Amino acid sequence: MAGGKRLTKRPPPPPQSEASHKLVQSRIETEIFSGPIPPPNLLAKYNDIIPNGADRILAMAERQSAHRESLESKVVNGNLSNQKTGTIFGFILCLVVILGGVYIMAIGRNGWGFAAILSALASLATVFAVSRSQQRKERVEKSEALASRRRR
Repeated sequence: MAGGKRLTKRPPPPPQSEASHKLVQSRIETEIFSGPIPPPNLLAKYNDIIPNGADRILAMAERQSAHRESLESKVVNGNLSNQKTGTIFGFILCLVVILGGVYIMAIGRNGWGFAAILSALASLATVFAVSRSQQRKERVEKSEALASRRRR
């Protein structure tokens, strides 16, 4: 084989079976809903299974919504009542301390009376500042929660 070409034999390709040419496809569908009311196409199927099934589901959702609104209203009204009561009692307490300070000053103890009045006014200012700060924090948290819900 001097100066000649070298020939190599390649084995023939393996025979391909019919199964290797078949295309396998699969399809998965998922339907997800949130809340008490299913989508209309699924809601219609409830009538096939249960007599008046769709009406019963809608009535249940309406009752649940009314119940939730009632509870939220009670919580809000209770919080408002507590805030009013706290404000009234705080005002009465500070008024008593201030009047006590005026009385103490009237009987000749000016330093003690002034200290009583000053402490009452300082406590009012502190309560006011703290409540404003908490309200501001709550507003920021609520706005951030709403923004994150919108992004979803």
